[in-house]
Amino acid sequence: MTAIRLDGLGKTFPVRGGDTFTALDGVDLEVADGEFLVVVGPSGCGKSTLLDLISGLTKPTAGRVLLDGTPVTGPGLDRTTVFQQYALLPWRTAQRNVEFALEARPRLDRLGRKARAEQAREHLALVGLSGFEDRYPHELSGGMRQRVAIARALASDPKVLLMDEPFAALDAQTRDGLQEELLRIWQRTGTTVVFITHGIDEAVFLGQRVAVMTSRPGQIKELVQVRLGDRTAEADVRSSPEFAAYRHEVWSLLRDEVTVGRDREVVSVG
Repeated sequence: MTAIRLDGLGKTFPVRGGDTFTALDGVDLEVADGEFLVVVGPSGCGKSTLLDLISGLTKPTAGRVLLDGTPVTGPGLDRTTVFQQYALLPWRTAQRNVEFALEARPRLDRLGRKARAEQAREHLALVGLSGFEDRYPHELSGGMRQRVAIARALASDPKVLLMDEPFAALDAQTRDGLQEELLRIWQRTGTTVVFITHGIDEAVFLGQRVAVMTSRPGQIKELVQVRLGDRTAEADVRSSPEFAAYRHEVWSLLRDEVTVGRDREVVSVG
């Protein structure tokens, strides 16, 4: 079953002088229900714009976004986004930050205080933060703060989890650990995930499929099916020949697009 469908999606932005800037042009893509899709592409190709269109934070200038067959016309509780910046409320503890998502539910669906607290604790446990419920954001490491952000996103029980380079600001060791944790959470919840990244290794490790985008204006150049089995098993799949082969495939698709984007920047500056 298709959860997300993009039909001829395009997005332009006005710029000074009356011209327009084309970020996306004719993007066609389907994401299956419960799929983990990773989108990778050169800088400036429109990856984040694509996520904004799926979330409903901005509207397309061409084409449409469908969620379960229904056009997306704005933000909704069936979608939630985790950004690179943690965006936690500094005056709230980890638990109270997660509860914030539950407080945002429609009035008829809103939980009582006790039920909210219990669900918040459950979601913090899901991301490995049991015992840190009463810590404030400034008392947590960067990786732990991002875990709180993920717990808050999941607490709203979204159909689709959108992630815009959520681990980019973390050190390599923390990032690898959170990638594995995210896969375990996805396996347990079955949530549909669309994950944006610049990292080829991250794309191959996380994605069931990797959508490689062209240089601006962004289009889907190719979809790579990644078959690596259980990536959270004890053996490190990142060191396997199969992983290296997928990494090479994605990089080969991306290399020419990176060059095109770099040449365009040089011409515009010149």
